[in-house]
Amino acid sequence: MTTSTTSAPPAAVAADYPQQLHRTIGRFGSFAAGFSFISVLTTVFQLFAFGYGAAGPAFVWTWPVVLLGQLLVAACFAELAARHPYSGAIYQWASRMAGPVYGWFTGWLMVLGQVVVVAAAALALQVVLPALWSGFQLLGGDPSPTTASGAANAVLLGAVLIALTTFVNAVDNRVLTLVNGVGVGAEILGIVLIVVALFGHAEQPPRELLHTAPGSGGGWALLVGAFTAAYVMIGFDSAGELSEETLAPRRTAPRTILTALATAGLAGGLLLLGGVLAAPSLTDGRLAAEGLPYVLTSRLGDGLGRVLLADVAVAVCVGTLAMQTAGARMVFSMARDGALPGWRRLSAVAPRSGMPRWAALAVGAPAVGFLLLDLAAPAAFVALSSTCVALVYAAYALVVGAVLVRRLRGLPLGEGAPATDETGRPLFSLGRWGLPVNAAALLYGVAMTVNLAWPRAAVYDPEGGHWYLRWFALLTFAAALATGAAYRLRRRRP
Repeated sequence: MTTSTTSAPPAAVAADYPQQLHRTIGRFGSFAAGFSFISVLTTVFQLFAFGYGAAGPAFVWTWPVVLLGQLLVAACFAELAARHPYSGAIYQWASRMAGPVYGWFTGWLMVLGQVVVVAAAALALQVVLPALWSGFQLLGGDPSPTTASGAANAVLLGAVLIALTTFVNAVDNRVLTLVNGVGVGAEILGIVLIVVALFGHAEQPPRELLHTAPGSGGGWALLVGAFTAAYVMIGFDSAGELSEETLAPRRTAPRTILTALATAGLAGGLLLLGGVLAAPSLTDGRLAAEGLPYVLTSRLGDGLGRVLLADVAVAVCVGTLAMQTAGARMVFSMARDGALPGWRRLSAVAPRSGMPRWAALAVGAPAVGFLLLDLAAPAAFVALSSTCVALVYAAYALVVGAVLVRRLRGLPLGEGAPATDETGRPLFSLGRWGLPVNAAALLYGVAMTVNLAWPRAAVYDPEGGHWYLRWFALLTFAAALATGAAYRLRRRRP
């Protein structure tokens, strides 16, 4: 294997890699990586208002549909994680299933998606911190993320957070694992307390869950309402992204991929359901404007409500950290194959800390750049959220599609991989269910990608006057493909 100290880029896909990253992550740490990337509290609090505003109380029913679809995808990923336990999992899996060029484009889309998702997650601080304490509204007086002052403050808070997560990603793997573990423990505790509090104050009748927002368009509105669930339930593959830092990854990663998604799915569903049932009113407009912070502070009072909001703020910080960590591993993995500009530096690992510091910076710096879009249009955070999810879903679908083709051709998914994991047990396998699960996962992934990227003005540009926001997802896809194609052609020139 050619390492990052050579004078020419190494081969696009190597059979194996020397151990550079420090292997210190146990089973809980692997679970925490996936769970904290999903970051239920961060994403549900960030997009609850959007989902409710789009479809009304019935948007809760989009949650189990998306969870089922993502479990199908996660099951396919679990098989791959057992057979190909490498950093940059999505890129590595696609490359090994369909070749280096296919894998490169898949990894490129995933890198862009992860950069944008870091920016979108960091913006969530604006939803929580000013509601926790007005002193966090440092710029202007209106904390709403859709106002000029709220957007400017969101950019400031988000930039500070990304600077901190970049620092932690450069310090030491043990520090990263400790912060992640403590954060996940606090988030799980916070979810339990919030769910109990919400259901303890439920007043709305369950029949309200059958109603969509007046004039929203019924079933079409639910497709938009599904954005909330789709945004929440990504990143479970992070357990695979950290495989080269995980103890017994062939045994651990497949199970933590599935358990992280299932746990987050159950927790998030209860938060959505409890939030609707405990809302003081479903018709006064505040639930669609302020979301869950409004429900917590109005039902639990400022004291307990603020304590729980503080826990949400911790979840936002830890979730952003996990998202940047996963993105850094993707950049590192592609760079050590010589597949990115500046690959020598991006593939460098600090010997003492075992951290790919330049790769972390390569994710954090452009994420701050995406934050600035919020200054041009305060509604940009919805465009950012939808676009990053569309990019990730597209990358997921490309991997699942490549796996399906191999199944149909009768080719193995783990050529060269051992038949057993580190404990001597058979590798995780779907067995005879592999083909139907794989086909259903691909259909779901393609349908959801189209739904997320569809240029709806009501979603991407609700204020009007910003045509580029309406087409933001498709423009980002086009720019990603054009940039990728140009880079690939340049590499082929002598």
